[in-house]
Amino acid sequence: MYLKTSIVLAAMVVSFALSSWKLKSPEISMVITAIVGALVAGLGLPVRILVEGLFTNFDLAILFVCASVFINIYSYSGSINIMTRKLVQRVDNKWVLLICMAIFMLIPGALTGAGSVSVFVVGGLVATVVRYMGLSDKKTAAFVFIFAILSAAAPPINIWTMMMTAQANMPYVGFEKLLLIPILIVGAFTIIYLGHGTKPESKEKILAELPEAVSDMGWFRILCPLVVLIALILLSLYAPFSIPVLGLPLMFVIATIVAVLCNPKKTSLKDYYGVIAGTIEQVFPLVATVISVGVLINVMAATGVRGLLSITFITLPKILIFLTVLLFCPFAQGCLSYGSAIIFGTPLIFMFNAAGMDTTVICAALSLIFPIGDCLPPSRIVGRVSIETVGYKGSYMSFLKQILLPLLVLGGLALIMLIIPNKLSFLK
Repeated sequence: MYLKTSIVLAAMVVSFALSSWKLKSPEISMVITAIVGALVAGLGLPVRILVEGLFTNFDLAILFVCASVFINIYSYSGSINIMTRKLVQRVDNKWVLLICMAIFMLIPGALTGAGSVSVFVVGGLVATVVRYMGLSDKKTAAFVFIFAILSAAAPPINIWTMMMTAQANMPYVGFEKLLLIPILIVGAFTIIYLGHGTKPESKEKILAELPEAVSDMGWFRILCPLVVLIALILLSLYAPFSIPVLGLPLMFVIATIVAVLCNPKKTSLKDYYGVIAGTIEQVFPLVATVISVGVLINVMAATGVRGLLSITFITLPKILIFLTVLLFCPFAQGCLSYGSAIIFGTPLIFMFNAAGMDTTVICAALSLIFPIGDCLPPSRIVGRVSIETVGYKGSYMSFLKQILLPLLVLGGLALIMLIIPNKLSFLK
């Protein structure tokens, strides 16, 4: 049985490598790999298993769409443009402005769970301001990328954590401080590392490059949708028995309706349809990723490959895990995207749980390591869109060298969390 499962695993690895090389699409490659694995295992074409896999992460796909629709409609109203202009007009200190731009980058990804959404929604604006703070195109691309992956790892929505907790039958609670504190440390280091020695341009040049502000957009209209969303999230956390069970997708829908009502611009239904259609096109690769991951995971479970990987991980010495996790997990993310959290993250949680370690801290640590792989081939989703948004013309290797030190700091903090999880359990 072990030999047969190993043969199936080898066939799936080869098929994934070949299809990724030829098709340049991790999503299609994962589906092809799942079908090849089923055929080699003697299951034929298991339509039921494949269809069930499509719906494994369907709730996450709905969350992606609803959150992205909210952030795009909110941005379409001009709220983010106005906040950016007001900050540039009123803030004279370079470091304070860089901190504000970092916060801007964190918000969309934290609300949607996708760093690429942060790049799509505010990446251009942030890049404009940061560039006029004296940062080169390479440093600007690094700034956008680092805070994009930090936004994906930030609470309240961390897709890697959600997937691992779902597979390990853990509650998705207690991660706020565990994720936020390392993110703030890495963010502060990145701002100092990239902003040191730069000389800002004049405010007039920055404001000339920014979009014009929408008239009649006061602070009430700007803040109301965000306040409603945050209030709903906080009520669900701290008063769960006092309100109906809404769920995050419905919360984003309600916040979207509030954003529409607060929009002072005359906007037709056709315009909103265009925004929603553009959003669907924007998040389609992410939705395709989580759906194809479900298909692959379901077939791996049916063929025994997932169990084989789990047993292999559980029996590894912990010291070997600590020595290789910062290499293995990011490269797994680069190949499998969010599938890496289930295929490799969940077995690690089981292993550390068997050793008596705090699994909440372990899960948070792993979800800080996986985003590092968003700059690695073959997918390199966030790295690619960051470079395209900024317009950096240099080599991709020079970009990787620029982001190496902040990524090492992020990986080092996550590794410390992995080694001493029980001592950090007070942060839950």
